[in-house]
Amino acid sequence: TPLSEAMIGGLPIGLAAMGFRPVAEIQFMGFIYPVIDQLVNHASRMRTRTRGRLTCPLVVRAPYGGGIHAPEHHSESMEAMFAHIPGIRVVIPSSPAKAYGLLLAAIRDPDPIVFLEPKRVYRAVREAVIDDGCALPLDRCFLEREGNDVTLIGWGAELSEVMDAAGTLADDGIEAEVIDVATLKLLDFETIAASVEKTGRCVIVHEAPGSGGFGAEIAARLAGAGLMNLLAPIERVAGWDTVMPLPRLEDRYMPSTERIVAAARRVVEYA
Repeated sequence: TPLSEAMIGGLPIGLAAMGFRPVAEIQFMGFIYPVIDQLVNHASRMRTRTRGRLTCPLVVRAPYGGGIHAPEHHSESMEAMFAHIPGIRVVIPSSPAKAYGLLLAAIRDPDPIVFLEPKRVYRAVREAVIDDGCALPLDRCFLEREGNDVTLIGWGAELSEVMDAAGTLADDGIEAEVIDVATLKLLDFETIAASVEKTGRCVIVHEAPGSGGFGAEIAARLAGAGLMNLLAPIERVAGWDTVMPLPRLEDRYMPSTERIVAAARRVVEYA
């Protein structure tokens, strides 16, 4: 296509309706906003609009998130915006192996998926990935670490800080259970609820701004369905409610291991 995000988002919807499985790529999340028109008005409605006669097996890939000191429009974390669209799945891998398995699953799925790739993970994480064609399940959280004292929930690049925080807490005798959400929508709330039922405490981590972030959705569901299991208020460790302050203050914006550890200690020590 020409360098037109509206066309990059619109052309594959027609291809998908005709039986192809197109994968559209937006250079950075900051350029994805013209595609929202196509996702809201067409891709997300194809199945219901045609009463199931047509589906829209479309994948929209986009690098997202901060931590690499990129210019403006390159560091957004707007996953909650897409999770709010009915009919759209939102998938975010946290490692190369998960990117491989989840992208395969996304391409094979009959409905539209926004596949957000954390830019920090492109070069920060290395691991062997077997090209065996085996997909990972969508709509499932991954249990990365078992523990009994507090549940730490994260996704994307922030999972690295969450795992580091779990290690730091373990040195102090606090065993954290770590959950990688991976598919924000459709959310595997059952896995999250079961973990919080076991630990009684929860910290949710994401680099998107706190107000209206997807962590609020998880917290609201826990308050509605698992309130009696909570032994302490839910803590959210998130980015600040501002545009990413590039470049010098970016590190102060990103949720750090220290902030996660402090939040976990607060919920564990809550009387």
